[in-house]
Amino acid sequence: MSEQVRVAVAVIEDSRGQILIARRPQGVHQGGLWEFPGGKVEPEEDLEQALAREVWEELGIEVRSHRPLIRITHRYADRVVVLDVHRVTEFRGVPEGREGQPLAWCTPDELGGFPMPAADRPVISALRLPSAYVITGPCLEGEQAFLVQAEQVLRRGYRLLQLRAPGVTRRVYRSYAEKLLELCHAWGASLLLNAPAKEVLACGAHGVHLSSARLLATQTRPLPADRWVAASCHSKHELKWAQKIGVDFAVLSPVLATASHPHANPLGWRGFQQQVEGVPFPVYALGGMTPALMERAWEMGGQGIAAIRGLWYG
Repeated sequence: MSEQVRVAVAVIEDSRGQILIARRPQGVHQGGLWEFPGGKVEPEEDLEQALAREVWEELGIEVRSHRPLIRITHRYADRVVVLDVHRVTEFRGVPEGREGQPLAWCTPDELGGFPMPAADRPVISALRLPSAYVITGPCLEGEQAFLVQAEQVLRRGYRLLQLRAPGVTRRVYRSYAEKLLELCHAWGASLLLNAPAKEVLACGAHGVHLSSARLLATQTRPLPADRWVAASCHSKHELKWAQKIGVDFAVLSPVLATASHPHANPLGWRGFQQQVEGVPFPVYALGGMTPALMERAWEMGGQGIAAIRGLWYG
């Protein structure tokens, strides 16, 4: 039976939004690779104590503020590693490699250029993704009104959007996508299309969002690694299928009751937590979400929240 190791991981972020990584020494498990600081949780410790101790021992800094980012279970040939990853947003002191380990500060987008353990890959995705995933509302008032609403969303600071637009023709959808993509480029935001993957490549969008039906009809990852692949999930089975095809993230719903789906049976927060436990990619909570529920989503293991009413019209 494989050894199971629980590890407290600190993703340390400075005031410029850069992330601290360290290189593992040669001769140890995964030696020579870059990693996020942290270490094994000892039997007498809780996660917070282990996080503070490891960061102090490795870097000589004091953790002042942190929150959950993602929890990952990864199976190596000789062990099972459970990573409890927390984002450290405030610390006291200047980090230094107290064990002689080289350190580097880099942006989330630069992390992919460093050789890192396979278990850290979902952490990179979580760092590159924002906490809010905006799903566009219906295109009922015409293209111009839609684009005005989209710009208001971008002005509020949201940087990840999904163009849903049900019920429109393919030609109309393409027109909306092209114009919304121009806006997203101007604001430094990413746009995913809820459409066939070939539409993403045709208009140059940042990724695809698979409906649950399209997800289950997909056998392999539909886009290359430089584009986002996301999926809508409603069950553990769909989350496992999303893992099988190699999605980057998912939304799980409905977490709470919604006016748009009054007969759906909501998961509740505990149900959401149970479903995402062990899922090796970031998952947004969807269904009844508002910005006020962001911290609750983090506490329950979510990347953040996804919403139409709570974000598009917020």
